[in-house]
Amino acid sequence: MTRDPDADPDADLARAAPGLPSATGSRRMAWAAMPRGLTARIERLLGSPVATAVSQPGGFSEGLAARVRLADGRRAFIKAASSSTAPAVAGFHRREIAVSRRLPPEVPAPRLLDAYDDGTWVVLVFEEIPGHLPAQPWRPDELGRVIVAVTDMATALTPSPVEAAILSKPRLGGWSALAEDTAARAKVEELSPWAARHFDELAALEANASLDGDTLLHGDLYPFNVMLTADRVFVVDWPHAWVGPRHCDLVTLLSSASLSGVDPQPIAESHPLIRALDRVHVDSVLAAHAGFLLRTAASAGPGTDPNIVAMMTALGLASLRWLGRRL
Repeated sequence: MTRDPDADPDADLARAAPGLPSATGSRRMAWAAMPRGLTARIERLLGSPVATAVSQPGGFSEGLAARVRLADGRRAFIKAASSSTAPAVAGFHRREIAVSRRLPPEVPAPRLLDAYDDGTWVVLVFEEIPGHLPAQPWRPDELGRVIVAVTDMATALTPSPVEAAILSKPRLGGWSALAEDTAARAKVEELSPWAARHFDELAALEANASLDGDTLLHGDLYPFNVMLTADRVFVVDWPHAWVGPRHCDLVTLLSSASLSGVDPQPIAESHPLIRALDRVHVDSVLAAHAGFLLRTAASAGPGTDPNIVAMMTALGLASLRWLGRRL
């Protein structure tokens, strides 16, 4: 790909998405709005009535996501979704149950305490993590802690402890689909004139991406899926896990950090998961990552949560920004 001085990906990003949007999902359910029969069933799982429940920010899933304190003093984190009103999310929850049950204890993920699925409602009960989301823009110390945790996680999850048959396909790729969708392609090209000028090259990078590997990857590693305590890092929400090259989660994380003004390239050049790779392995993941996010955002229907569209757009442009600098 030839660098085009008239179409700077940095300028594209600054114009279209100056930072990581602060809003997350806008369609969460409160504990009090859940069907009483369901909450009673959850309390039986927990072994105690729920005394208080606080809905949580972070993430985009429809349904319940709440920290609860039980009458006996214990605490938990509960996620729930209905196949009737949010079938995709309920499907994600079912897959997350399967993945969470197979994660080895050394993986920095919350422990699944129990789960319930009656064919309509899907409920997951996790240990509560008494932490917080990373600050945005990223603080250098917090970003450094998360990078170390992701590096250790890649080691712990190689080879994958979860069979590929129950996992998601990687959420990568979109440029070839955009070639067949005139309206969505026009939206993406308006967001990024740089991408418009290099559309064929981006599609070629995506098509040639090598995704073979034996590492279990989180597949959705962004700041809103990370929790920090005083001394630990936890990675939450595992429905999009897949098996592939061990560097992919780190590339995803670093691309999002560029929205905080962090240049990912020096980190990548010195990091053991990336530094020895042929450059095209990182470039192709960035292209495929941006293609998925921007194609999904540009194709979203009028009923889609606008916060999801804004987040996907910002993260997709962030990947293009880093890719443009690398090229």
